[in-house]
Amino acid sequence: MRPFLIASIMLVGLVADPAPAQLALPPVGNVLRDPIGAVEKVADPVVARAQRLAAQAETLAQQRTDRLARFVRRHSDVIEFDRSGAPARKGELLLLGGEAAMRDALRHAGFVILSQERLDSLDISVTRLGVPAGLSLAQAQALIDTVAPGAEVVADTLHFPAGNVRGKDQTAPAQSMMRAIATRVGMIDGAPANHIGGIMVRGFARGGARAGDHGSAVASLLAASGVRRLLAADVYGDDPAGGNALAIARAIDWLANADARVVTISLVGPDNPLLARAIVAGQRRGIVYVAAVGNDGPAAPPAYPASYPGVLAITAVDGRNRVLIEAGRATHLDYAAPGADMVATNAAGRRVEVRGTSYAAPLAAARAAAALDLGGDVRRSLDAEAQDLGPRGADAHFGRGLLCASCRTR
Repeated sequence: MRPFLIASIMLVGLVADPAPAQLALPPVGNVLRDPIGAVEKVADPVVARAQRLAAQAETLAQQRTDRLARFVRRHSDVIEFDRSGAPARKGELLLLGGEAAMRDALRHAGFVILSQERLDSLDISVTRLGVPAGLSLAQAQALIDTVAPGAEVVADTLHFPAGNVRGKDQTAPAQSMMRAIATRVGMIDGAPANHIGGIMVRGFARGGARAGDHGSAVASLLAASGVRRLLAADVYGDDPAGGNALAIARAIDWLANADARVVTISLVGPDNPLLARAIVAGQRRGIVYVAAVGNDGPAAPPAYPASYPGVLAITAVDGRNRVLIEAGRATHLDYAAPGADMVATNAAGRRVEVRGTSYAAPLAAARAAAALDLGGDVRRSLDAEAQDLGPRGADAHFGRGLLCASCRTR
């Protein structure tokens, strides 16, 4: 039994390790003389590596929890946790659809109708509800379960960028060497700076469109990858509660109406029924959504919108084609793309180092747009060009392979 268990541990380690060839196998003679000892020598480093990876994953997950707690404390005037533990806009809930009688029941229970709007391109109606005085979001959600059990009411949960811009400014940005892509591409993020040409920008948060480093970096990677018709939706503005589900849904509605055929989203957050509805409505119009899996490690909750069915979920690799240790996860994984050991353009127009799955998603989106340019099926085209890494075929580390390996900007 003991050799079977050791061999099983060894097999699990080899499958989990994206670079098993780095393991040093014992000489054949040693295996013949002492098979159990020989297997243990191989199994020990595999187990040790698995333990290190598990510890790193737990650390990243805890850092995510701590970071969100600090964020909510810092902006406690406008942000609080909902009953699922997700940061959301304080004192507001969103009613999806709903008859007049349902709204009347909610008003009678102390809720205030703040506004009503319709996202025409998505065929979605949203009512913003102010929660009764003195109630937290969690308490208000529980109250709705009692007074309007049939109502679909959700918190306006927040989504955060999935990448960092860091390091010292470098030289001016390099010119794209990629073939020009005519397909219209949308991005949902912060606003890019106006020095990146050919972009239509619209704001969907308080303060309107405000250029930032993250959005500028994403836009510059799209431009460097050949995208020439870019629509940028800023869902942050100057609002501490920016990146909320309603702002993203409004952005999706605008991009659908503007005939964007590919939309890249380098933001991560919890599952939200409003966002899920918006994505499905856009997919019905033929829009391809590409999203980052986040940077909170494999022990973090699945990232959305990457985890929604049909969305292309993208992870990131470094310059040696290793999956980033901090790469998060989705309920499925489609492809990998470069996301580290490269540069992009910040809001000041300088090239800076970037790292994160945020920067892999736009590269994959550019390849999806290129496939549409040629009139091909997106998934079939991407599968054909994806470089198979790790175990043969689709796997949990790289999905169906690496896209846009030559797109890394240095």
